[in-house]
Amino acid sequence: MNALFMIIAAILLLGPLIAIHEFGHYIVARKLGVKVLVYSIGFGPTLLKWTSKKSGIQYQLSALPLGGYVKMLDEREGDVSELDLPKAFNRQHPWKRIAIVAAGPLINLAFAVILFWILFLPAQEQLNTRVGKVIPNTPAAAVQMQAGDKITAVDGTQVSTWERLSYALVDRVGETGNIQIQAERDGQLKTFSLPIQSFLRDQSQSPLEILGFTPYRPEIPAVVSKLSEDGAAVRQGMKQGDRIVAIDGVKMKDWFDVVQVVQASPEKLLKIDVLRQNKIVHLEVMPQGKRDQMGKVTGMLGVQSDPGKVNVPAEYKQIIQYSPVEAIGKAVEKTGQISGMILNSIVKMVRGLVGLDNLSGPITIAKVAGQSAEMGWQTFISFMALMSVSLGILNLLPIPMLDGGHLIYYFIELIRGKPVSEQIQLVGLKIGMVLLGSMMLLALFNDIMRL
Repeated sequence: MNALFMIIAAILLLGPLIAIHEFGHYIVARKLGVKVLVYSIGFGPTLLKWTSKKSGIQYQLSALPLGGYVKMLDEREGDVSELDLPKAFNRQHPWKRIAIVAAGPLINLAFAVILFWILFLPAQEQLNTRVGKVIPNTPAAAVQMQAGDKITAVDGTQVSTWERLSYALVDRVGETGNIQIQAERDGQLKTFSLPIQSFLRDQSQSPLEILGFTPYRPEIPAVVSKLSEDGAAVRQGMKQGDRIVAIDGVKMKDWFDVVQVVQASPEKLLKIDVLRQNKIVHLEVMPQGKRDQMGKVTGMLGVQSDPGKVNVPAEYKQIIQYSPVEAIGKAVEKTGQISGMILNSIVKMVRGLVGLDNLSGPITIAKVAGQSAEMGWQTFISFMALMSVSLGILNLLPIPMLDGGHLIYYFIELIRGKPVSEQIQLVGLKIGMVLLGSMMLLALFNDIMRL
């Protein structure tokens, strides 16, 4: 994936989200009688602009597609004629200003609902929540969970898909204590209490790996079908058709066992035994380290296996299909669930339960956008929906400069009966600039460290 593709994918991702956000401010302002002067997508030098003859509004595209703005008539930003005073933003009742400011984040949340609704409409065959494997020496193994247990609830929250199960687990990020897993076994419900310690504070592992149970995975033979020309394996003598039987003396049952060991061993010399023409050949290979979009380094051998036709047993499958009305309900539910998860993560980040290294900036967003675009339209739409929720929730935070900060001022004005003083707003603006500037610098630093 080249840089140009990543940039294009990021623009296709962020452009519509920014345009919709600003459209929320724009359309509500016009409906409430406020005069709009400029509708801009992006910041910095103007690339393209035109003025509507009917409304006099200037529409423009700017060079930096990381935001946008709607400029409204306002006495605080310039002279306003006597005739236009009723159309000035600052002359509006606080409830009108609240509606205009809140419209941006709220339309992002509404847009996410629409995107999720589109994704929920097609019938989908998925794995159900039946455990495929329990990893030895993990909390799940300690409480005697078994392969075949069908998980029905996490901490009292009903779960019917692995995605919902994962969201329920992520809600416990940074916590210490016990996670209650309810599962069905032979027609009976069992409850397992799995201990956690600073859960997911280090996000190098998935929540399922930490707890020790995974979904069903078909057994794919550990046979090498293809080698990368510049991979570590081909340089050390591995050949097409080799069957990997052991790594560092540990027997490899299938391809997933090989992947798990190799990915956990970047830049570590591995003793790999392969079966070649009915003879065991001993190789020593050091997997190359590869850093993903979140900065996690995994080992890569440069080998592939051909899974062939995969047959999943019927007891591990389910068909998910919703009517258009049901899909809307599910889309609203998912948007609310992700919103709560984001807010929960922010609170835990402030409390120190979640590391600041989890912040991501434009570089990581561009990389993930590019990868999701390569994986297909559904993955890209799903990531766009997630980003739309994030944009909506983050803009509602009570930080000066953000929409949420302005909303706080207007609600105070409603209670006091008079506006917050310009001096206090100026101090708030400076605090907001420092907070947002610091967050952006930290996010960029994290991005660079992940490269």
